[in-house]
Amino acid sequence: MDKKTIMFDAAKTQQRTTKEVLESVYDALEERGYNGIDQMVGYILSGDPSYITSHNNARLMISRIDRDDLLEEILKEYLKK
Repeated sequence: MDKKTIMFDAAKTQQRTTKEVLESVYDALEERGYNGIDQMVGYILSGDPSYITSHNNARLMISRIDRDDLLEEILKEYLKK
C-alpha cells in the first residue's frame, strides 16, 4: 500500500465550488425564463433571496455562500489574464 501524503487546498476547492454554484444558479434562472445576470446582480446587491428561483435548489445553493465570497469569485474570474 502506498502511503503518500496528499495535499488538500481548501481555497481552491471553495473557488471551484463557488464557480459551480454560480453556473448552476445562472442555468436555473435561465431555464425559468429569467435574465440570469440581472437576477444574480439583484441578489448580490440586496441580499434578497427572492431574486433567485428555487428551481433546481438554486436559492438554497446560493444562500449557502457569503455574498462577499460570490463577489470575490466573480472579480477573480473577470480579472484573470
